[in-house]
Amino acid sequence: MASDVASSSGPPLGKYLASTDKKTRDKAIKNLAAFLSDPSRDALPQSEMTKLWKGIFYCFWMSDKPLVQQALATEIADILLAISNTTVSLAFLRGFWESTVREWNSIDRLRIDKYYMLVRRFVNATFRLLIRADWDASACKEYISILSNRGGPLCPDDTRVPTSLAYHLADIYIEELDKALGSSAVDSPLPAPLSTLFAPFFTLAARTPTTVTYRRIQSALLDPLLTALASRHDAEEPPSRKRPRLSTPTYPNLLSNACATDPKSEGALSSSALRTVLLKQLFEVASEPETRDANRRRMYALWKENIEDDGDEDSSNPRAVKGQDVDGN
Repeated sequence: MASDVASSSGPPLGKYLASTDKKTRDKAIKNLAAFLSDPSRDALPQSEMTKLWKGIFYCFWMSDKPLVQQALATEIADILLAISNTTVSLAFLRGFWESTVREWNSIDRLRIDKYYMLVRRFVNATFRLLIRADWDASACKEYISILSNRGGPLCPDDTRVPTSLAYHLADIYIEELDKALGSSAVDSPLPAPLSTLFAPFFTLAARTPTTVTYRRIQSALLDPLLTALASRHDAEEPPSRKRPRLSTPTYPNLLSNACATDPKSEGALSSSALRTVLLKQLFEVASEPETRDANRRRMYALWKENIEDDGDEDSSNPRAVKGQDVDGN
């Protein structure tokens, strides 16, 4: 029975979460949220979390109407915020990503869109979680490890990770961060640490063995972000002789409330300062020995193009900084 789904000793069993009866599944999700949000509980052991997420995955699999899917995706993602302990929330998030990577290739084309939506909901909820935690350094470090380590969606060395997951994350990442900053339940949220949050994408761009993945990261994430920062900087300055830029998303919440790595000590940085920080990070990651040669050339080219747009190549010349050629020689 649905009333027996939860017990005091453990989470709802997978058979209830994956039941063919919608009422049973709904009850199981509500009891799951109540169980995990109990402040007296620690994070579940990994084996238990794996079993739990297998049940949640198929609970979502069974949802078959758009409005039901949307409501369920939001309800599952919001469990992250129902849990008061950030460490426990991040353990739940790790379970989500490991389950998603593991099960992704089993999703058929008729269901893939709703799982893309679930990923989007989790990305947004995760940013709201980190905002609530004041971008705590240890929480951000754990979040980055979830994305980048083996089993994570942005791991450059794990061949099990479906490339479509990285593409989707690149497509939605900036947009969801901007939304989270604009809709946070926290009054006056601290600035988002962009160097930290975007580090997994820089690393994946540097180390991916596929040209398609690199190009997707650049076109969907790096180019829009750098262009938005430049556009805002141009808008803040008097008219100049610079060529006009094409229309681009503005991300107003993000660009007005972001820093490099330490929100409390840095405060919100100007768009020009953020752009400088990210271009420096781009160059430094491109210079790392683990970076593939083809990607190094592409990243140097992107760096050089943006520096030239700023008319400030001399002040950030990599030859002066690193003694390296921007062509990777």
